[in-house]
Amino acid sequence: MLNRLQKILPFKLPSRSHAAETGEVFLSQRRVYIVPSGAGFAFAGVLILLFVAAINYNLSLGFALTFLLASCAIITMHLTFRNLAYLYLSTGKKSPVFAGQTALFELHLINRRTHPRYAIWLKFITADLPHIEQAIDIAASTSANVVLGSNTYVRGWLAAPKIRLQTRFPLGLLRAWSYWQPDAQVLVYPQPEALDTAPALPVSAQQNGEGDMQSGHDDFAGVRAYQAGDSLKHLAWRQMAKLNTDENSTSFSTLLSKQFDGGGASTLLIDYSTLPYAMDVESKLSRMTRWVLEAEMRGLPYAFKLGDIFYAPAVGAPHQRACLQALALFDEA
Repeated sequence: MLNRLQKILPFKLPSRSHAAETGEVFLSQRRVYIVPSGAGFAFAGVLILLFVAAINYNLSLGFALTFLLASCAIITMHLTFRNLAYLYLSTGKKSPVFAGQTALFELHLINRRTHPRYAIWLKFITADLPHIEQAIDIAASTSANVVLGSNTYVRGWLAAPKIRLQTRFPLGLLRAWSYWQPDAQVLVYPQPEALDTAPALPVSAQQNGEGDMQSGHDDFAGVRAYQAGDSLKHLAWRQMAKLNTDENSTSFSTLLSKQFDGGGASTLLIDYSTLPYAMDVESKLSRMTRWVLEAEMRGLPYAFKLGDIFYAPAVGAPHQRACLQALALFDEA
């Protein structure tokens, strides 16, 4: 029905069926739609009443006022359309988030014309998002950035919802709008398990003949969580000081021990297959996410195993990103 109507009408009907658009997008005049607003219809009604009154009473000034206001409305229509048309749109940086957090999409609006743009409102038009719009002004021959947020519920890639841009500048008599489906997506990590329910890190250690935990003393290899029986001489005071958030406190809530190569050094392995069979997949991934974050916070090197993916023991931002991405994109099938 819409396709048949489009062939008959001399103008293009508004459509939300645009596929994701890559690269820089240009808002041509065929992509910008304009209609009178509620105030615009009221203004048109006033013009009709003025015109009828001028005819009935043969008022020259009435005709002059009516045609003056009508010409202002025509100029306003041009300004409203020009305020939105011929913009260039592109996407900016996108940072991963955890499920339950708000995914932020940075958008660039580029104005290559010699006139400024005022009061352009942007919003996602997905049904499950709150109706929150952000306004932006763009000076002549410059660009402006705006950040829109989208709710996250599940892990994996989250595509940017469709965006509506609209303006009522300058008098609010008309509304011009356009749609844009950016080719942007944010990686959503699994939601970490709560700290009060997550078990301790899966640290294992070899024992000596007397049954006590022992660590080698050849080369310093890092730090690990303090275990009963560790020597007080091996406490990692510098690392514990960094974890202490209360500058006035003289005690440490988190104890760390130095780890050396050459003895029965502790091994931290975050392995999906060692988790209880009764746990569902998402709960397992949530627990592994919590362990990865905790190991990074303590500065403990950790190995990671998830299905066919295995990462050797390491610590640092690249290792953490690789592990969290594997968790986010894990497919048990």
